[in-house]
This record gives sequence, structure tokens and C-alpha cells, in this order.
Amino acid sequence: MNIIQHYEAEQIARLTTSRGVPDFVPGDTVRVSVKVVEGERTRTQAFEGVCIARSNKGLNSNFTVRKISYGEGVERVFPLYSPLIAEIVVVRRGDVRRAKLYYLRGRSGKSARIAERARSTSGAAEAPVTNETEAAD
Repeated sequence: MNIIQHYEAEQIARLTTSRGVPDFVPGDTVRVSVKVVEGERTRTQAFEGVCIARSNKGLNSNFTVRKISYGEGVERVFPLYSPLIAEIVVVRRGDVRRAKLYYLRGRSGKSARIAERARSTSGAAEAPVTNETEAAD
């Protein structure tokens, strides 16, 4: 690991301690809370939409979120480790088979929908069948 990669790894570790980065992939609907400065006041503004792209380049990682606002498509690129991002929340998981969902730009209505990924069931709900239970029958 060279000096630059070592420095980037330290900075990523420092930035993720204050605000954790959830695991999300393209196709997921995310709500990004952005810090907005208006004069002397600061407030947080939510930007909720579908993550259509993700670029993992270490400290320079970013992701693109697309939403429909008043019938017009709006995209915004967020740096993943930016101090202007207050939090990232995954609203729902999408089931897609591509890494970049740029084809959604040309679609609207039902054809632009993304199916929701099935939730994983926990093992505690179903008791596994073992040899002892079969022998008792």
C-alpha cells in the first residue's frame, strides 16, 4: 500500500466514524439529507430518489440519485464522504441486474418502476430439520 492509499484509508476511517455509510447499490431508493447554508442559518434538506449509479474510487467515491419532481426528472451527484451530507437512509431495496441504470432517463410511468428485492428471512423463524427430530417420529 503506497502513501496515498494509506492516507485515503485513514481519512475514510475518520469520516465514517462521525457518519456511517450504509450499504446500498444502484436500484435502491435512498434519502440523502443535505446540509444547506442560507445566509447564517443552516438546515437539512432531504433528496429522495433512486440510486442510478455508484462510483467507488476510494475517497473520491460518489453516487447519483434520480427523482421525479413535478413531472421533470432531476439527478444529483453526491460525493459519498462529503461533509455536507448529514445522513443517508436506504428507504427500499431494488432488484436490478445492472450496475448503471441510465436507461431510466428515457422512461416514465410504469416502465420506470423497479421491483423491490425480497427480504431475507431469518433462520430463527424456521426450525431446521435434524436427525433427532426425524428419529423421534
